Amino acid sequence: MEVIIQRDAQSASVVAARLISQLLREKPNAVLGLVAGQSPLPLYSELVRKHREGHIDFSRVTVFTMDEFVGIPPDHPASYSSFIRRHFLDHVNIPAEQIRMPDGRAHDIPEHCRAYEAAIRHAGGIDLQILGIGTEGHIGFNEPTSSLASRTRTKTLTPRTRRDFAPQFGGEDRVPNFILTMGLGTIMEARQCMLLAFGKTKANAIARTIEGPVTAMMPASILQMHPVVKVFLDQPAAALLQNTSYYQWVYDGKPEWQKF
Repeated sequence: MEVIIQRDAQSASVVAARLISQLLREKPNAVLGLVAGQSPLPLYSELVRKHREGHIDFSRVTVFTMDEFVGIPPDHPASYSSFIRRHFLDHVNIPAEQIRMPDGRAHDIPEHCRAYEAAIRHAGGIDLQILGIGTEGHIGFNEPTSSLASRTRTKTLTPRTRRDFAPQFGGEDRVPNFILTMGLGTIMEARQCMLLAFGKTKANAIARTIEGPVTAMMPASILQMHPVVKVFLDQPAAALLQNTSYYQWVYDGKPEWQKF
């Protein structure tokens, strides 16, 4: 696990975008795993800028998104499909047939989840999975106690989570009870993972994820077992880490062939 600490979210996202640019230069037909939420927004903005300036071509890229609410159409303004389209996909040149998203209105949800896993395998697997992290350590909607080997499936939203989403849906009673999410086992099969975390509210989860034990009570900690993970943090999110000077020393002293 490589920990990259920058001054702020924008600076960290610029470095993260360079990593994706390098991947696409080496493999123009890469498969990317996309996530919704506030953490990836600066990254998506930077990728869109680089595309508009002619530095990145996404025309051969395939994408899989991580989550979707059960029971709402993809064009619902609060859907994760709408979010990712609005902030990223509508501004780059990924062909529609190369975009795969969980369908929250699938007739047979368990079969749809199995088919989604099969589609990832058929595409050759995910080359780089972008991740955010919740304050309780969840990635995707793999909440504490989620199986560390879980696959794409439905999860029940907690009352707290439904309250958090209430403004987006126009009231708590309108928030779906269930969500589709990639499992931790699915995430761990990506060839490379990129975890983004910004702000002091993420500091505790980040410290436990990076320097604590691997446990289902801190789902993101399973990333310690992944062979290639890069964690991009701003200084507030890194505030509770014990080894920040070492992480910075490693990053500053990278050999040329490892730099991006």
